[in-house]
Amino acid sequence: MRERIWLNWAMHAGFYLLLAASALRLVSRHDMGTRTVASLVVGGLLALTYTAGVVFWNRLGRGRVVWLAGVAAVWLVLVVLAPSFSWCAVPLLFLCLRSLNARGFAVAAAALTLVVIAAQLKIAREFDLSLILAPIGIAAMTAVIFWELQRESAARQLLIDDLISTRGTLADSRHRTGVLEERERLAREIHDTLAQGLTSMGILLQAADRMWASDPELARAHVRRAAAAAAENLDEARRFVRDLQPPGLVEASLPEALARLCADAGDGTGPDVRFRQEGEQYPLEPEVQAALLRVAQGALANVRYHSHAGTAMVTLSYLDGEVTLDVFDDGAGFDTPAPAPGRGYGLRAMRDRVAEVNGVLVVESVPGEGTGIAATVPTGARARDGEEER
Repeated sequence: MRERIWLNWAMHAGFYLLLAASALRLVSRHDMGTRTVASLVVGGLLALTYTAGVVFWNRLGRGRVVWLAGVAAVWLVLVVLAPSFSWCAVPLLFLCLRSLNARGFAVAAAALTLVVIAAQLKIAREFDLSLILAPIGIAAMTAVIFWELQRESAARQLLIDDLISTRGTLADSRHRTGVLEERERLAREIHDTLAQGLTSMGILLQAADRMWASDPELARAHVRRAAAAAAENLDEARRFVRDLQPPGLVEASLPEALARLCADAGDGTGPDVRFRQEGEQYPLEPEVQAALLRVAQGALANVRYHSHAGTAMVTLSYLDGEVTLDVFDDGAGFDTPAPAPGRGYGLRAMRDRVAEVNGVLVVESVPGEGTGIAATVPTGARARDGEEER
């Protein structure tokens, strides 16, 4: 409220200037008699009373009305002694606007105007209608101007309050969005790593239990693989909590990580999984590599646990301006993507991952003929264009 502060100080300065001008006029036109000295003393008292209110304005609170009444009373005595001090009513009118409600302000404005008119008529040598009309006009214009400034100030303050409230609401909304995004990220990571890892460990341990008597060596191999899977999942959990790259991409390229994933998936307890690379490999953003690896993990998990497929093929294609990942299986397929109760998060998680890197995921399936999943992500200039469009 910078404008309001400057207006307040301007009115205070105006009051002191009018008070000083009236005192100089009194001294220059009258001798230093008893009345003149009394007027100057009361004028000094008015200045001190006014100054006290200005200095302790914030501490006065509801006592501002009492202080204003005291200033008006001292000013009235001063006007009776020396009518030339009547024009100090203009800044006093401003104080009334700041301290009183609408009805109180109207009454005070009328009273101040009547005092000014009476003072002007007292010092005039002959009656002039302008002595009545001029104070009324000045009071009306001053009141309208001050009132409009007060209204604009209140409207501006209301707007500021609304903006502050909106900013707080926006901050809360961003916080909630951030929480939801983090929750979604953790849900995807848990689905693609921990949940699938635990399922794999369960299958391996069940196979070991079945073979423990007939083939102890193979059973122990399954147990060792389950233990290795547990260690890998623990490492995965630590990494996705820190939002780091999947461990398969730390010291290996994307094709190498996919080849290893396919080799691990085709462990004899599920379908035969093969990997193929097409095109010459070129650098990809870490986010793109992580998204494609996670999509492959999710797709192969669906193949292993839901499709009843005998074989699956994972193809990574480096094309001009885009990279594609295709996962095809010869399993049961499905009519509609309606998931079984408690399932169905995998495809949505894959779509979200690919969308985060400006890619597109397409799912095609025919009952009895298998399912194909294709993730396409733009690279190079096309990827930058996609970022700008977002």
